[in-house]
Amino acid sequence: MQNLVRQEVVTSAQTVVIKLGTNVLSRDDDRLDTDRINGLAEQIHRIRLSGRKVVMVSSGAVGAGIGLLGLSGRPKDLPHLQAAAATGQAHLMRTYDDAFKKFGYHAAQLLLTANDFRHRDRYLNVRNTISTLFEYGVVPIINENDTVSVREIKFGDNDRLAAMVTNLLQNPLLIILSVVDGLFDGNPTDPNAKRIPLIDHWDDSLMGLAQNVKSTRGTGGMFTKLEAVRMATAVGECVIIANGKDPQVLDRVMAGEDVGTLFTAKGSLVPAWKRWIGFTITPRGKLHLDPGAVKAVEHNGKSLLPIGIARVEGSFEKGELVSLIDPDGHEFARGLTNYDATAVASVARKRSDEIQARLGGVAYEEVIHRDNLCVTR
Repeated sequence: MQNLVRQEVVTSAQTVVIKLGTNVLSRDDDRLDTDRINGLAEQIHRIRLSGRKVVMVSSGAVGAGIGLLGLSGRPKDLPHLQAAAATGQAHLMRTYDDAFKKFGYHAAQLLLTANDFRHRDRYLNVRNTISTLFEYGVVPIINENDTVSVREIKFGDNDRLAAMVTNLLQNPLLIILSVVDGLFDGNPTDPNAKRIPLIDHWDDSLMGLAQNVKSTRGTGGMFTKLEAVRMATAVGECVIIANGKDPQVLDRVMAGEDVGTLFTAKGSLVPAWKRWIGFTITPRGKLHLDPGAVKAVEHNGKSLLPIGIARVEGSFEKGELVSLIDPDGHEFARGLTNYDATAVASVARKRSDEIQARLGGVAYEEVIHRDNLCVTR
């Protein structure tokens, strides 16, 4: 049964997004593992021969820079991290390009910051660029622009970036390659811990299985990978976490073998516009709803009306993204508001006739229209 699920997931994927962690690409001396990159390029070539498109989200620039600059370890301050990234990025891309040239095509570099996803026009530009690169048979290789990123514009890790890139694409499969064999029911270093081959329903309790240990060279760990899984599966995408040090890992995944952990999608694929609303841009405020409004929005497919809003939190303008919060304090949806924070507060808990009497008419009956709303749990 499990193998049938895996084969169905692979068969339905038109685009494969492959996220590569720093530890997968680095040798013990912090230099790039060119043999592994060449092996991955050969497997990616076979994926492309199957008629699928491939996008790579690759870490490794800082790790490559550490090796090239002869540093003893990962720098702890931003200027030296950015210097290592700038030095290593060129070497990383040349290595990829050399690997892909053997199969008759090129690698293309896209360096992004979070602002490229927060602004709708820039978000669309990224998607259009990737689409055009596909036309030329080029493999897009995406990384965070570590040379200029600061806290305000950083993704935080390439796992999150990979999920956001996956949200751009049609019928995607996200493969996250790390140095563990998947998600375990305990600490992976414990010989009694067992790999979980399939998770067919996301549950926030899964976060408890993420060990609080970061990778030795990268910025993430299992926690950030599970955050990426949550983002992707919530909008109808499937994710596999597997061990990138397995020399045939991509071949095995695409053959539907029992490798890594497969997380299946929650429901059908959400349209790209709602994926952008729900999992790409950062909310500017919060609307706390009563139980009736939560039920109407989350389960009955309704727009958000003023009468269901119990409290407004934060400062936001018309058209900005806000979180919808249930009575227990949990976010369950996000949407673009038709009113600013002051206006929402003035109409909260009021019926349409009360609003009419108080304000003499309003431009919109809904605070958030259903078309501009995405349920996130």
